[in-house]
Amino acid sequence: MKTGPQPGRTIVLSDRQRLAWLRLIRSENVGPATFRGLVNHCGSAEAAIEALPELSRKGGKTAIRICSLADAEAELEAHARAGARLVAMGEADYPPHLRHIDGPPPLISVRGNGSTLANPRALAIVGARNASLAGRKFAAQLAGELSQAGFTIVSGLARGIDAAAHEASMGFGTVAVFAGGVNVLYPPEHASLLERLLAAGGNAISEMPFGWSPRGRDFPRRNRIISGLSLAVIVVEAAKGSGSLHTARFALEQNREILAVPGSPLDPRCEGCNHLIRQGAQLITSTADILEAIGNRAAPDLPPELDLEEPSWEGPDGNLPEDSARARLIEALGPTPVGIDELIRDTRLSARAVHVMLLELELAGRLERHSGQRVSLTS
Repeated sequence: MKTGPQPGRTIVLSDRQRLAWLRLIRSENVGPATFRGLVNHCGSAEAAIEALPELSRKGGKTAIRICSLADAEAELEAHARAGARLVAMGEADYPPHLRHIDGPPPLISVRGNGSTLANPRALAIVGARNASLAGRKFAAQLAGELSQAGFTIVSGLARGIDAAAHEASMGFGTVAVFAGGVNVLYPPEHASLLERLLAAGGNAISEMPFGWSPRGRDFPRRNRIISGLSLAVIVVEAAKGSGSLHTARFALEQNREILAVPGSPLDPRCEGCNHLIRQGAQLITSTADILEAIGNRAAPDLPPELDLEEPSWEGPDGNLPEDSARARLIEALGPTPVGIDELIRDTRLSARAVHVMLLELELAGRLERHSGQRVSLTS
Protein backbone atom coordinates (compact mmCIF):
# COMPACT_ATOMS: atom_id res chain seq x y z
CA MET A 1 0.00 0.00 0.00
CA LYS A 2 1.32 3.43 -0.91
CA THR A 3 2.35 5.77 1.84
CA GLY A 4 1.65 9.48 1.65
CA PRO A 5 4.04 11.97 0.10
CA GLN A 6 6.88 13.18 2.23
CA PRO A 7 6.97 16.90 3.09
CA GLY A 8 9.15 18.82 0.66
CA ARG A 9 9.39 15.91 -1.78
CA THR A 10 9.92 16.90 -5.41
CA ILE A 11 10.15 14.96 -8.66
CA VAL A 12 12.16 15.52 -11.82
CA LEU A 13 10.51 14.27 -15.02
CA SER A 14 12.64 12.88 -17.80
CA ASP A 15 12.02 14.17 -21.34
CA ARG A 16 10.15 10.95 -22.10
CA GLN A 17 7.93 11.29 -19.02
CA ARG A 18 7.17 14.95 -19.78
CA LEU A 19 6.05 14.01 -23.29
CA ALA A 20 3.86 11.23 -21.87
CA TRP A 21 2.30 13.59 -19.31
CA LEU A 22 1.62 16.12 -22.07
CA ARG A 23 0.09 13.49 -24.38
CA LEU A 24 -2.17 12.23 -21.61
CA ILE A 25 -3.52 15.61 -20.45
CA ARG A 26 -4.09 16.70 -24.07
CA SER A 27 -6.08 13.54 -24.92
CA GLU A 28 -9.85 13.56 -25.27
CA ASN A 29 -11.93 13.74 -22.05
CA VAL A 30 -8.82 13.78 -19.83
CA GLY A 31 -8.98 16.59 -17.28
CA PRO A 32 -6.78 17.12 -14.23
CA ALA A 33 -8.75 14.77 -11.94
CA THR A 34 -8.95 12.08 -14.62
CA PHE A 35 -5.23 12.46 -15.31
CA ARG A 36 -4.37 11.79 -11.69
CA GLY A 37 -6.80 8.88 -11.49
CA LEU A 38 -5.37 7.31 -14.64
CA VAL A 39 -1.76 7.65 -13.54
CA ASN A 40 -2.53 6.30 -10.08
CA HIS A 41 -4.46 3.38 -11.55
CA CYS A 42 -2.04 2.49 -14.33
CA GLY A 43 1.23 3.37 -12.60
CA SER A 44 2.56 5.90 -15.14
CA ALA A 45 1.38 8.29 -17.85
CA GLU A 46 2.79 6.00 -20.55
CA ALA A 47 0.80 3.04 -19.23
CA ALA A 48 -2.30 5.22 -18.95
CA ILE A 49 -2.05 6.20 -22.63
CA GLU A 50 -1.92 2.52 -23.57
CA ALA A 51 -5.00 1.85 -21.42
CA LEU A 52 -7.14 4.70 -22.79
CA PRO A 53 -8.82 2.79 -25.67
CA GLU A 54 -9.92 -0.14 -23.48
CA LEU A 55 -11.05 2.04 -20.59
CA SER A 56 -13.12 4.31 -22.85
CA ARG A 57 -14.63 1.27 -24.61
CA LYS A 58 -15.72 -0.14 -21.25
CA GLY A 59 -17.37 3.22 -20.56
CA GLY A 60 -19.35 3.04 -23.81
CA LYS A 61 -17.19 4.99 -26.29
CA THR A 62 -15.94 3.15 -29.35
CA ALA A 63 -13.00 5.46 -30.12
CA ILE A 64 -11.10 8.12 -28.20
CA ARG A 65 -8.70 10.74 -29.56
CA ILE A 66 -5.24 10.33 -28.06
CA CYS A 67 -2.71 13.13 -28.43
CA SER A 68 0.01 11.93 -30.77
CA LEU A 69 3.71 11.97 -29.97
CA ALA A 70 4.24 14.37 -32.90
CA ASP A 71 1.66 16.84 -31.53
CA ALA A 72 3.18 16.72 -28.04
CA GLU A 73 6.68 17.29 -29.42
CA ALA A 74 5.38 20.21 -31.51
CA GLU A 75 3.84 21.84 -28.43
CA LEU A 76 7.07 21.47 -26.47
CA GLU A 77 9.00 23.00 -29.36
CA ALA A 78 6.52 25.88 -29.53
CA HIS A 79 7.05 26.52 -25.83
CA ALA A 80 10.81 26.60 -26.31
CA ARG A 81 10.59 29.02 -29.25
CA ALA A 82 8.46 31.38 -27.14
CA GLY A 83 10.79 31.21 -24.16
CA ALA A 84 8.22 29.26 -22.14
CA ARG A 85 8.39 25.89 -20.41
CA LEU A 86 6.08 23.19 -19.05
CA VAL A 87 6.29 22.57 -15.31
CA ALA A 88 4.86 19.35 -13.84
CA MET A 89 3.07 19.02 -10.53
CA GLY A 90 5.62 17.85 -8.00
CA GLU A 91 8.57 19.60 -9.64
CA ALA A 92 10.47 22.16 -7.59
CA ASP A 93 9.13 25.25 -9.40
CA TYR A 94 5.48 24.17 -9.43
CA PRO A 95 3.54 26.75 -7.30
CA PRO A 96 3.45 25.45 -3.72
CA HIS A 97 -0.25 26.02 -2.95
CA LEU A 98 -1.66 25.07 -6.36
CA ARG A 99 -0.94 21.37 -5.91
CA HIS A 100 -3.43 21.25 -3.01
CA ILE A 101 -6.57 22.31 -4.90
CA ASP A 102 -9.25 19.95 -6.13
CA GLY A 103 -7.97 18.80 -9.53
CA PRO A 104 -4.65 20.67 -9.77
CA PRO A 105 -3.33 20.97 -13.33
CA PRO A 106 -0.67 18.29 -13.84
CA LEU A 107 1.22 20.59 -16.21
CA ILE A 108 1.35 24.38 -16.37
CA SER A 109 2.89 26.58 -19.02
CA VAL A 110 5.23 29.17 -17.54
CA ARG A 111 6.75 32.29 -19.03
CA GLY A 112 9.34 34.28 -17.13
CA ASN A 113 12.42 33.29 -15.17
CA GLY A 114 11.59 34.95 -11.87
CA SER A 115 11.23 33.20 -8.53
CA THR A 116 7.76 34.62 -7.93
CA LEU A 117 6.01 31.27 -8.44
CA ALA A 118 7.99 29.67 -5.63
CA ASN A 119 7.03 32.29 -3.05
CA PRO A 120 4.51 30.70 -0.65
CA ARG A 121 3.33 34.12 0.53
CA ALA A 122 1.12 34.90 -2.46
CA LEU A 123 -2.07 36.97 -2.44
CA ALA A 124 -4.62 37.43 -5.22
CA ILE A 125 -6.08 40.87 -5.95
CA VAL A 126 -9.08 40.82 -8.29
CA GLY A 127 -11.96 43.12 -9.12
CA ALA A 128 -14.02 44.94 -11.71
CA ARG A 129 -12.80 45.48 -15.26
CA ASN A 130 -14.71 48.78 -15.41
CA ALA A 131 -13.27 49.83 -12.07
CA SER A 132 -13.53 53.37 -10.77
CA LEU A 133 -10.47 55.57 -10.48
CA ALA A 134 -10.66 55.26 -6.68
CA GLY A 135 -10.89 51.47 -6.94
CA ARG A 136 -7.84 51.25 -9.21
CA LYS A 137 -5.83 53.59 -6.94
CA PHE A 138 -6.71 51.56 -3.84
CA ALA A 139 -5.87 48.25 -5.55
CA ALA A 140 -2.51 49.69 -6.60
CA GLN A 141 -1.85 50.94 -3.07
CA LEU A 142 -2.58 47.51 -1.58
CA ALA A 143 -0.53 45.68 -4.22
CA GLY A 144 2.45 47.98 -3.83
CA GLU A 145 2.52 47.83 -0.04
CA LEU A 146 1.92 44.06 0.10
CA SER A 147 4.62 43.32 -2.47
CA GLN A 148 7.09 45.46 -0.51
CA ALA A 149 6.16 43.37 2.54
CA GLY A 150 7.28 40.22 0.71
CA PHE A 151 4.06 38.99 -0.91
CA THR A 152 3.71 37.90 -4.53
CA ILE A 153 0.63 39.48 -6.13
CA VAL A 154 -1.50 37.21 -8.33
CA SER A 155 -4.15 38.39 -10.77
CA GLY A 156 -5.62 37.77 -14.21
CA LEU A 157 -4.09 40.60 -16.32
CA ALA A 158 -7.61 41.89 -17.07
CA ARG A 159 -8.53 45.55 -17.39
CA GLY A 160 -9.26 47.59 -14.29
CA ILE A 161 -8.32 46.20 -10.87
CA ASP A 162 -6.14 43.36 -12.24
CA ALA A 163 -3.99 45.70 -14.32
CA ALA A 164 -3.59 48.15 -11.43
CA ALA A 165 -2.46 45.34 -9.10
CA HIS A 166 0.10 44.00 -11.60
CA GLU A 167 1.44 47.47 -12.40
CA ALA A 168 2.02 48.37 -8.75
CA SER A 169 3.70 45.09 -7.79
CA MET A 170 5.82 44.18 -10.80
CA GLY A 171 9.00 45.52 -9.26
CA PHE A 172 8.73 43.03 -6.41
CA GLY A 173 7.00 40.02 -8.00
CA THR A 174 3.67 39.37 -9.67
CA VAL A 175 2.01 36.44 -11.47
CA ALA A 176 -0.47 36.81 -14.34
CA VAL A 177 -2.79 33.84 -14.95
CA PHE A 178 -4.04 33.37 -18.53
CA ALA A 179 -7.39 31.89 -19.57
CA GLY A 180 -5.95 30.83 -22.93
CA GLY A 181 -2.55 29.58 -23.95
CA VAL A 182 0.38 31.28 -22.27
CA ASN A 183 1.22 32.91 -25.62
CA VAL A 184 -2.33 34.22 -26.22
CA LEU A 185 -2.70 37.61 -24.56
CA TYR A 186 -6.13 38.82 -23.45
CA PRO A 187 -6.86 41.67 -23.60
CA PRO A 188 -4.37 42.38 -26.42
CA GLU A 189 -3.81 46.00 -25.35
CA HIS A 190 -1.92 44.70 -22.30
CA ALA A 191 1.07 43.60 -24.40
CA SER A 192 3.28 46.34 -22.95
CA LEU A 193 2.14 45.54 -19.40
CA LEU A 194 2.96 41.86 -19.89
CA GLU A 195 6.36 42.64 -21.42
CA ARG A 196 7.30 44.83 -18.47
CA LEU A 197 5.93 42.32 -15.97
CA LEU A 198 8.13 39.55 -17.39
CA ALA A 199 11.18 41.81 -17.67
CA ALA A 200 10.80 42.73 -13.98
CA GLY A 201 10.99 39.07 -12.91
CA GLY A 202 7.29 38.20 -12.88
CA ASN A 203 5.63 35.17 -14.43
CA ALA A 204 2.73 34.40 -16.73
CA ILE A 205 1.15 30.95 -16.40
CA SER A 206 -1.64 28.89 -17.92
CA GLU A 207 -2.95 25.33 -17.79
CA MET A 208 -4.35 25.56 -21.33
CA PRO A 209 -2.61 24.26 -24.49
CA PHE A 210 -0.10 26.52 -26.20
CA GLY A 211 -1.90 28.70 -28.74
CA TRP A 212 -5.35 28.14 -27.20
CA SER A 213 -7.75 31.08 -27.71
CA PRO A 214 -9.79 31.58 -24.53
CA ARG A 215 -13.55 30.93 -24.55
CA GLY A 216 -16.05 32.12 -21.96
CA ARG A 217 -15.90 28.82 -20.08
CA ASP A 218 -12.12 29.08 -19.74
CA PHE A 219 -12.18 32.16 -17.49
CA PRO A 220 -13.71 30.33 -14.49
CA ARG A 221 -10.97 27.71 -14.91
CA ARG A 222 -8.43 30.53 -14.82
CA ASN A 223 -10.09 31.98 -11.71
CA ARG A 224 -9.69 28.69 -9.82
CA ILE A 225 -5.96 28.87 -10.60
CA ILE A 226 -5.75 32.48 -9.34
CA SER A 227 -7.26 31.51 -5.97
CA GLY A 228 -5.33 28.23 -5.89
CA LEU A 229 -2.00 30.04 -6.10
CA SER A 230 -2.83 32.27 -3.15
CA LEU A 231 -3.18 32.34 0.60
CA ALA A 232 -6.10 34.74 0.27
CA VAL A 233 -8.21 36.50 -2.36
CA ILE A 234 -8.68 40.26 -2.00
CA VAL A 235 -11.69 41.64 -3.90
CA VAL A 236 -11.72 45.35 -4.77
CA GLU A 237 -14.96 46.37 -6.54
CA ALA A 238 -17.02 43.55 -8.01
CA ALA A 239 -20.46 43.70 -9.56
CA LYS A 240 -23.08 41.09 -8.75
CA GLY A 241 -22.35 37.91 -10.73
CA SER A 242 -18.87 39.04 -11.79
CA GLY A 243 -15.89 36.79 -12.40
CA SER A 244 -14.30 38.14 -9.22
CA LEU A 245 -17.10 36.54 -7.21
CA HIS A 246 -16.38 33.26 -8.99
CA THR A 247 -12.78 33.59 -7.82
CA ALA A 248 -14.04 34.16 -4.27
CA ARG A 249 -16.24 31.06 -4.52
CA PHE A 250 -13.24 28.98 -5.59
CA ALA A 251 -11.26 30.47 -2.70
CA LEU A 252 -13.96 29.30 -0.29
CA GLU A 253 -13.87 25.78 -1.75
CA GLN A 254 -10.07 25.77 -1.51
CA ASN A 255 -10.09 26.95 2.11
CA ARG A 256 -8.45 30.28 1.28
CA GLU A 257 -9.21 33.53 3.07
CA ILE A 258 -11.63 35.94 1.37
CA LEU A 259 -11.03 39.65 2.04
CA ALA A 260 -13.31 42.30 0.59
CA VAL A 261 -13.15 46.09 0.34
CA PRO A 262 -16.52 47.69 1.19
CA GLY A 263 -18.05 50.22 -1.17
CA SER A 264 -20.96 52.56 -1.67
CA PRO A 265 -24.36 50.83 -1.83
CA LEU A 266 -25.16 53.24 -4.68
CA ASP A 267 -22.34 51.87 -6.89
CA PRO A 268 -23.22 48.57 -8.64
CA ARG A 269 -19.50 47.85 -8.92
CA CYS A 270 -19.43 47.44 -5.13
CA GLU A 271 -22.48 45.21 -4.83
CA GLY A 272 -20.43 42.02 -5.01
CA CYS A 273 -17.95 43.10 -2.33
CA ASN A 274 -20.70 44.21 0.03
CA HIS A 275 -22.46 40.89 -0.53
CA LEU A 276 -19.27 38.96 0.29
CA ILE A 277 -18.93 40.89 3.56
CA ARG A 278 -22.53 40.10 4.49
CA GLN A 279 -21.75 36.44 3.79
CA GLY A 280 -18.78 36.42 6.17
CA ALA A 281 -15.79 37.70 4.17
CA GLN A 282 -13.38 39.81 6.19
CA LEU A 283 -13.85 43.55 5.67
CA ILE A 284 -10.55 45.27 4.91
CA THR A 285 -9.77 48.94 4.45
CA SER A 286 -5.97 48.94 4.58
CA THR A 287 -2.84 46.84 4.13
CA ALA A 288 -2.66 46.56 7.91
CA ASP A 289 -6.06 44.81 7.91
CA ILE A 290 -4.75 42.28 5.39
CA LEU A 291 -1.55 41.61 7.30
CA GLU A 292 -3.56 41.08 10.47
CA ALA A 293 -5.87 38.63 8.68
CA ILE A 294 -2.99 36.65 7.15
CA GLY A 295 -0.67 36.75 10.15
CA ASN A 296 2.54 34.78 9.74
CA ARG A 297 1.03 32.00 7.68
CA ALA A 298 2.97 30.77 4.68
CA ALA A 299 0.50 28.05 3.66
CA PRO A 300 -3.24 27.35 3.84
CA ASP A 301 -4.41 24.75 6.35
CA LEU A 302 -4.80 21.95 3.81
CA PRO A 303 -4.05 18.23 3.44
CA PRO A 304 -0.95 17.16 1.46
CA GLU A 305 -1.27 16.66 -2.26
CA LEU A 306 -1.65 13.21 -3.79
CA ASP A 307 1.33 11.56 -5.43
CA LEU A 308 1.61 10.73 -9.10
CA GLU A 309 3.56 8.13 -11.08
CA GLU A 310 2.77 5.29 -8.67
CA PRO A 311 -0.39 3.27 -7.88
CA SER A 312 -2.58 4.52 -5.05
CA TRP A 313 -4.87 1.52 -4.50
CA GLU A 314 -4.05 -1.90 -3.14
CA GLY A 315 -4.21 -5.02 -5.31
CA PRO A 316 -3.21 -5.95 -8.87
CA ASP A 317 -4.00 -3.50 -11.64
CA GLY A 318 -4.88 -5.98 -14.36
CA ASN A 319 -8.48 -6.83 -13.48
CA LEU A 320 -11.24 -4.50 -14.65
CA PRO A 321 -14.63 -4.53 -12.89
CA GLU A 322 -17.39 -6.88 -14.10
CA ASP A 323 -20.28 -5.61 -16.22
CA SER A 324 -22.70 -6.23 -13.34
CA ALA A 325 -20.69 -3.84 -11.18
CA ARG A 326 -20.84 -1.19 -13.92
CA ALA A 327 -24.62 -1.58 -14.14
CA ARG A 328 -24.91 -1.15 -10.38
CA LEU A 329 -22.79 2.01 -10.42
CA ILE A 330 -24.64 3.58 -13.37
CA GLU A 331 -27.97 2.84 -11.66
CA ALA A 332 -26.75 4.73 -8.58
CA LEU A 333 -25.66 7.73 -10.65
CA GLY A 334 -27.87 10.43 -12.13
CA PRO A 335 -27.86 14.08 -13.21
CA THR A 336 -27.66 15.25 -9.57
CA PRO A 337 -24.07 15.38 -8.23
CA VAL A 338 -23.31 12.76 -5.58
CA GLY A 339 -20.20 12.16 -3.47
CA ILE A 340 -17.84 9.38 -4.52
CA ASP A 341 -17.66 8.06 -0.95
CA GLU A 342 -21.46 7.89 -0.91
CA LEU A 343 -21.39 5.90 -4.16
CA ILE A 344 -18.95 3.42 -2.65
CA ARG A 345 -21.17 2.93 0.39
CA ASP A 346 -24.39 2.67 -1.64
CA THR A 347 -23.11 0.20 -4.25
CA ARG A 348 -20.99 -1.80 -1.76
CA LEU A 349 -18.26 -1.96 -4.38
CA SER A 350 -14.58 -1.53 -3.59
CA ALA A 351 -13.16 1.98 -3.76
CA ARG A 352 -10.75 0.87 -6.46
CA ALA A 353 -13.52 -0.58 -8.62
CA VAL A 354 -15.64 2.58 -8.31
CA HIS A 355 -12.71 4.84 -9.20
CA VAL A 356 -11.86 2.72 -12.25
CA MET A 357 -15.45 2.73 -13.49
CA LEU A 358 -15.73 6.49 -13.00
CA LEU A 359 -12.61 6.86 -15.14
CA GLU A 360 -14.23 4.69 -17.82
CA LEU A 361 -17.40 6.79 -17.83
CA GLU A 362 -15.49 10.06 -17.90
CA LEU A 363 -13.28 8.96 -20.79
CA ALA A 364 -16.47 8.01 -22.65
CA GLY A 365 -17.84 11.52 -22.07
CA ARG A 366 -20.65 10.27 -19.82
CA LEU A 367 -19.48 11.66 -16.46
CA GLU A 368 -19.06 15.16 -15.09
CA ARG A 369 -16.95 15.95 -12.03
CA HIS A 370 -17.93 18.63 -9.51
CA SER A 371 -16.22 20.25 -6.54
CA GLY A 372 -16.12 18.35 -3.27
CA GLN A 373 -15.36 14.96 -4.88
CA ARG A 374 -18.84 14.74 -6.42
CA VAL A 375 -19.83 13.31 -9.81
CA SER A 376 -22.91 13.09 -12.01
CA LEU A 377 -23.96 11.54 -15.31
CA THR A 378 -24.04 13.92 -18.26
CA SER A 379 -27.40 14.63 -19.85
